[in-house]
Amino acid sequence: MPPVAVNPKSLPAPSGYSHGTLAGNTLYLGGQTALDAEMKIVPGGIVEQFRQAFGNVLATLRQAGGRPEDLVSVTIYLTDIPDYQAHGKEIGRVWRELAGPVYPAMAGIGCTALWQPEATIEILGVAVIPDDRLVRPAG
Repeated sequence: MPPVAVNPKSLPAPSGYSHGTLAGNTLYLGGQTALDAEMKIVPGGIVEQFRQAFGNVLATLRQAGGRPEDLVSVTIYLTDIPDYQAHGKEIGRVWRELAGPVYPAMAGIGCTALWQPEATIEILGVAVIPDDRLVRPAG
């Protein structure tokens, strides 16, 4: 089957990209910043931006029938690594609240800027969803 876009209605409508692409049982989760439904970056600093961005990733994952434990890789792009490190325990609590105690392979990468100037974090990932839960959007 050809790859198919996964775009939850709960996220801002994509233009020129997809929130996710499902190829077989593998869901490639597009980079998510802390955009809310009004297409604005949430206020409150790195912890709240992490919560929103990771929540956006999980919304796409769930749209395809996935669960957080299906994540096999997560990459986090950061404009301020020391800020992320300083709030690591809080971010860890948010992760466990949203995804439980399972952690996939991860990377944190520093960068000078993200698409939205006020964004400090962008998260993307890859998940492998079992057949019995896979929801393949109409193509």
